[in-house]
Amino acid sequence: MQYRTLKHTGENVSVLGLGCMRFPTIDGGEKINETEAIKMIRFAIDNGVNYIDTAWPYHGGQSESVVGKALQDGYRDKVMLATKCPVFSLNRPEDFEEIFEKQLEKLQTDHIDFYLMHSLSENTWNNVVLKFGLLEKAVREKEAGRIRHIGFSFHDTFQVFQQIIHGFNQWEFCQIQLNYADINNQAGIQGLRYAAEQGLDVIIMEPLRGGRLAIPPARVADRLAPQKTPVEWGLDFLWNQKEVGVVLSGMSSMTQLMENIGYADCAKVDMLTAEEKEMLVQAGEIFNHGALVGCTGCGYCLPCPVGIEIPEIFRLYNQTASGNAKQAKEQYEQLSCKADQCRKCRQCEKNCPQHIEIHSVMEQAAVCFAK
Repeated sequence: MQYRTLKHTGENVSVLGLGCMRFPTIDGGEKINETEAIKMIRFAIDNGVNYIDTAWPYHGGQSESVVGKALQDGYRDKVMLATKCPVFSLNRPEDFEEIFEKQLEKLQTDHIDFYLMHSLSENTWNNVVLKFGLLEKAVREKEAGRIRHIGFSFHDTFQVFQQIIHGFNQWEFCQIQLNYADINNQAGIQGLRYAAEQGLDVIIMEPLRGGRLAIPPARVADRLAPQKTPVEWGLDFLWNQKEVGVVLSGMSSMTQLMENIGYADCAKVDMLTAEEKEMLVQAGEIFNHGALVGCTGCGYCLPCPVGIEIPEIFRLYNQTASGNAKQAKEQYEQLSCKADQCRKCRQCEKNCPQHIEIHSVMEQAAVCFAK
């Protein structure tokens, strides 16, 4: 395992972090396969991973509890633990304290190493974080020793990213979505470098676009040189950047975990040639050209009141533009709740990190699959 020393916090972190949003589940549902997940967490730590990232809503609220169980028997002392304040779920200022206490209980710890304001956007920044005084509350917990480092994760435009960075003088780190297809999306490469210039450590999420770059469309895969797997190319694109600290990967099987740990052994800054960097930029452009909707499959939009599996419909909809329309339509027909059953309540859109107008895309998907 390779490690990098974060410039602001001074922490020595593994280049690969374990994201705890996509644990293996039982029978394809949402319930975590605890035995396998705990086995994976401990295997990761035993093999050098020392940054574990979870959050209040992951796996319907189960993730923090499973992580807490995995970190018993001395494992808690071996890692830096990150979790997040679910700002999009807070209805009053007191919710911060109540949720934070429950998080410590679920994680079975007396402190959080990296605590984030979760999924900040212009709306949640102004109407929750500032309105409810959450930053002052986080500072008090830091002074009490129950938070070590304060940061935020982000899903909005670069301009909003700048506003949030300059809106609080005690930020220590940020977490942004970045991969070779998202260099100009959200904070993007510009945000990565800007945050570093402002003295913040940078953690990367969605390095493979929710797995979409792990098994990319054929036209994207054809652009990638064959000496590395698509996953390795995706991770190397990030590890190549000197501003990147930890790259979080939400691995859902032991095989994925073992492979990514192997890739991390070779990670270093400036590991790519100019030709390889250009190849990845071109692959990203090809990917974006054929993506009908920018869904990463995070599941924040669920549950749908009428039972629509939104990420799955979006996955199949994107597949229709990737040369697999027949297969996509066959799989779509097997779904019990289809796109045309959307009531346009827009409840799902409130929590979508990608700010997708889901009701509108559902209309488009319904028309596509009706042809």
